[in-house]
Amino acid sequence: MNAEDEIRSSPANGRLWGVRARDWAEVQEGQCSAAYEAVFDELALRPRSSYCDVGCGAGMAALLAARRGAEVAGVDAAESLLAIARERVAVADFRLGDLEQLPFADDSFDFVTGFNAFQFAANPVAALVEARRVAKPTGRIVVLTWGDPQGMDAAALLTALKPLLPSPAAAAPGPFALSDEGALKTFAASAGLTVLKLAEFACEWRYRDLQTALRGLGSSGVAAKAAEHSSVEAVDAAHAAALAPFRCDDGSYRLGASFRWLLAAP
Repeated sequence: MNAEDEIRSSPANGRLWGVRARDWAEVQEGQCSAAYEAVFDELALRPRSSYCDVGCGAGMAALLAARRGAEVAGVDAAESLLAIARERVAVADFRLGDLEQLPFADDSFDFVTGFNAFQFAANPVAALVEARRVAKPTGRIVVLTWGDPQGMDAAALLTALKPLLPSPAAAAPGPFALSDEGALKTFAASAGLTVLKLAEFACEWRYRDLQTALRGLGSSGVAAKAAEHSSVEAVDAAHAAALAPFRCDDGSYRLGASFRWLLAAP
């Protein structure tokens, strides 16, 4: 790995998150749409607002913003996800790129969001500094991440994959790296942001049957990494076991997920 790769998240993230792009778009991405809508309500996102979603995935948040009349842009590491985003919002400006080197000019956007994105960057602080750079001086930046994993239903699904993943480096961040309130505030301060609000949001993930649940859960970058290190069958078995307590009488699955999000000014 060279020095440039050490500060770039796209080589690894593009490969892992792009493996099952259609499953992500059709099943899993929408599980968090209520959280995106809550953020947009707080921002009072309105027609003609310039909006950028970093780590935009298959464009679910961008689509919701476009429906509110915003002028939408996004960046992601996976071209297969961006292809779906372009299907969803044909007029949006979606670009392939790194969170640490956003392909947009300074002071471009009224609003910049990172929905469960920054903790997966190779250099999260550098990525947030970039979000600050592309936001207008009067703009707003949102960092949304997982809430406290203790007692969270959805956290059990991530925990189930730990035995299937390669041993992480001692300093390697995980999905919950920014979940602590203090860590999130420190993160914002490290990028020179002024914290305006910190809030939590709870939602329910729903799957109509086990097959659908396995499609969605197996489409994440974390699951793809576990499958590479073990096998797809092992990932499905781990997810099925973790899902068992949340099975409803009709064969569907329902489980709670919580998120913490921070609103900041440049």
